[in-house]
Parts: sequence; structure tokens; C-alpha cells
Amino acid sequence: MAVSLSSELADLIERSKKYEEYAKNIAKSSKEAFQIIRQTSSIKRNEVLKNLISLLSENQNQNYLIEQNQIDIENAEKNQLSSALIDRLRLSKKRIEEIISSVEDIIKLPDPVGEVVKGYPLSNGIELIQKRVPLGSIFTVYESRPNVTIDVGALCIKSGNAVILRGGKEAFHSNKALYEFFKQALLQAQLPENIVQFVEETDRACMYALLQMDSYIDLVVPRGGEALIQFVSSNTRIPVVKHDKGVCNLYIDESADKNKAIQISINAKLQRPSVCNAIENLIIHEKFPYIKELLESLQQAGAKLLGCNKTLEYFPDALPITDPDKEYNTEYLDNRLSVKIVSNLDEVIGFIYKYSSGHSEGIVAENYTVIEEFQKRIDSAAIFINCSTRFHDGGQMGMGAEIGISTQRMHVRGPMGLKDLTTTMYILKGNGQIRT
Repeated sequence: MAVSLSSELADLIERSKKYEEYAKNIAKSSKEAFQIIRQTSSIKRNEVLKNLISLLSENQNQNYLIEQNQIDIENAEKNQLSSALIDRLRLSKKRIEEIISSVEDIIKLPDPVGEVVKGYPLSNGIELIQKRVPLGSIFTVYESRPNVTIDVGALCIKSGNAVILRGGKEAFHSNKALYEFFKQALLQAQLPENIVQFVEETDRACMYALLQMDSYIDLVVPRGGEALIQFVSSNTRIPVVKHDKGVCNLYIDESADKNKAIQISINAKLQRPSVCNAIENLIIHEKFPYIKELLESLQQAGAKLLGCNKTLEYFPDALPITDPDKEYNTEYLDNRLSVKIVSNLDEVIGFIYKYSSGHSEGIVAENYTVIEEFQKRIDSAAIFINCSTRFHDGGQMGMGAEIGISTQRMHVRGPMGLKDLTTTMYILKGNGQIRT
């Protein structure tokens, strides 16, 4: 297996050579565009986003977008993509309206560029100021979801950054159509169209070539499956913001309210199973009085339950967990849900530390002491108390949208929103002082 993988990588690197000039042109152009957009005013950047909303709101543009998306849907069905991936891919009038609403929310957000983080006079009379400035040229690699094209592009424009968009081939026609609207919006605002660029080459070797452009690209943000994220982070010298996978857990304590437990469990798993903040494991205290009702409700709502031996005692219809280290550690991205029955909070914490990817953990409980102990001992990007893990989303958390969710500890953890697309600069103002 190691020889095969090494051979595949060697072949990919060899193929990437034919894309070196293409990649360099895109990356260099992006860096040049960044030098322009970083100097623009908040009014000018919001103008671009307002132009984008106008374009997306036109009925003929929506029809065109849905037509292009239908090509991707038909190709996905021919290629037998999973229903979860096809759901991520699909656009409708309703989803386009949600995309527009997201851009509207981004416009309303305070502009972080130029914000003074701190300032004070030094003992020698020099005034020191630290302020927020745009990050630079950002390369985003993502799969399936066309709305990411708009979210990422809009956030980068609002924060004064240039962006290179590389979507998956399964969403090629949808993404390209959305990118064309960005170009028009930028040109209408009399700004260079290369502030937002779209990688039309779908060969992974081209992506590899772009990942080598550390002289021009300042940050890479991969959004997609575990394999994509590992590939990106293993094959670049550019800083990467990422989460490895979304193995999210929800704990139902013995003190949990029955209705809350049922509603939150169903929503956290089934509202949209194909996304990274949907739960994959449901942990239930053995003294929770309504275990059977909870599992029956989940099954009736469409969940396909897998369970430990104790789970099968309460709910024989569940499939047995045969390989815990594999099944509790799997991001299914579909209706499958693994269940674990526990006898105390220590078991819960141990389970989460063993199997969680550090993305999202939830607890349903009425016991305040248990809630406090849970949030004190859990170390993940976000904890959800008596609410669904599906709220781990930049838009839902008041950030307008996100460029991605990070499980790292540097430079951002959780949703990477507008402010996280800036860095800081120190400015020191003197009156002729010199160091002695």
C-alpha cells in the first residue's frame, strides 16, 4: 500500500509540472489584486457586495444558475455520488435566497479593517498603535457546496483580501456561474476582476501546483472530506486553517428533559446529515428514563441506528457496533448514528476524548452541576448546552458566514469569520526619537 501511495504522489507531482505556469499566473495575479483591494474603503467593498446581491436577485440569473446547477446534479447522479453529497450540491430558489441573505448579513457586519486593537504611548514619547489589516491572498479548496463560493468570496472582499476559489469538479458549473457574478460585481465597482479568481482546472495536480505558490499565497483553507484536508495540509508550505473531520457528539444526561432530548437529537443528526456539525455519536446515560422513546423517535425520523450491547437491550432494532474504534470514529455524513450507553460522566468524557475530532460537543441536561463539569472538562472548538450542534456555523453565530470551521488552536478555532481574515500591524509615531 505504501508503494502504491508513493507512486500515486510521484505521478501527481510529475503531472503538476504542466500546471506550474498556470498556477504561478493565478497566484501572482491574486497577490497583485490584494495590493489594490487592501487600500479600498469599507464603502467600496460593500458596494461590490451590493452589486453581487443585485445580480443574484435577478430572476434570469437565478434561472441560469439553477440550469448550471442541474448539469452538476445530473453528472453527480450518473457518477453515483451519495445522496448526502448531492444534497450539498443542490441549488434551488430557496437556497439562492439564503445565499443572498448571507451576503446581506456580511454587509451589515462592522468592518474589522483599520480597527485599533490597542494603543499607548511609550516612555520615550513614541505613540504605539496596533490595528487590524487584511491577511493577503487566500486560496480556498472546497467540495460540493456552491454556497461556499459566495460565502468565501464575500467574506474576503469585505475584509480586504484577494481570494482564489478551487471548488470540486462535482460543482464545477455551479461554481463557475457564481464566479461570473463576482467578476461582474467587481467590474461594476471599477475594481480588478482578479480580486476573486476561479480555478477552472479540476485536475488535483493543478491544486498541488497552487499549493506550492508560497511566495504569493498567504493562507490555504480546505473545506471538505478528511482525505482532501489531509492532502492539502501534507503538501504545502503555506499556512493552513482546517478541521480534520466532523465527528461530533451529543450527550443525553439522566437529568435531561425528554422533549429537549428528542428534538435536539433529531435536529443535530437529521436536519442536514451531510454537514460537519451534524452529530455522529449519541451518548446516553443509562438512568435517562426515556431511552427507548428517544431511540424510537430517532428511527421514526429517519435515523439508522447502530449501538453498543447496552443499546441493543433497550432497542433491539439497532444494528450492533462490531468495531467500536472504527464506527465511533467515523464521520458518516448520512443518516447513520452510533449510540453509546454510559453509566457516569467520566465515561462520557473518556468517550469524547477518544473518538471526537474536537469539532462540536453537545449536552442535554437540567442538572447545573453536570453542565458545568461537562464544559469544564471538554476541550473542543465549541460546546452546545441544551441546543443543537447544528448551530456551529458562522451565519448562525452572528458572523454573517464563515470561510471554514477550524479545530486548530492557531490562528483561529471554531468558525473563521470576518475578523479572523485579518491580521495586525504595529504603527509607531515619533518625533525624531532614535534608539541609543
